[in-house]
Amino acid sequence: MAGNIGGSSRGALEETHEINVTPFIDVMLVLLIIFMVAAPLATVDLPVDLPAASAATHTKPDKPIYLTIQADLALALGETPVKRNDLIASLDSLAGGDKDKRVFLRADTAVPYGEMMAILERLRSGGYAKISLVALDAGGAATGGATK
Repeated sequence: MAGNIGGSSRGALEETHEINVTPFIDVMLVLLIIFMVAAPLATVDLPVDLPAASAATHTKPDKPIYLTIQADLALALGETPVKRNDLIASLDSLAGGDKDKRVFLRADTAVPYGEMMAILERLRSGGYAKISLVALDAGGAATGGATK
């Protein structure tokens, strides 16, 4: 009992000239899952109710430094809570001692003006003069406006 696999009369296997797309689809699905998992990790997840602004948006650096003042007046660098007395030391270690790095300041709408000015003064006395205030634009996206 012998049979022809390739369908030729000589019994030899013939080459097929078709592209198998199944491995390509598998790779694309894996990449899709990786990007779906990694995309939410690239954002700052502290709940802050930002005020709206109509200022022009600026490009942010590759690795921005976010300083957040929450509604309960707690401070956070990125997502790490920091005490007011340790703010400049933590900022120095995060910025690598570079005082010319821009600091993006996010403050909840419930934060009093005096508290925000106290943090700005603390940053200025620590040597950080490049500060951008982050607000929501009219479309609801976060935007940073440069101040000095």
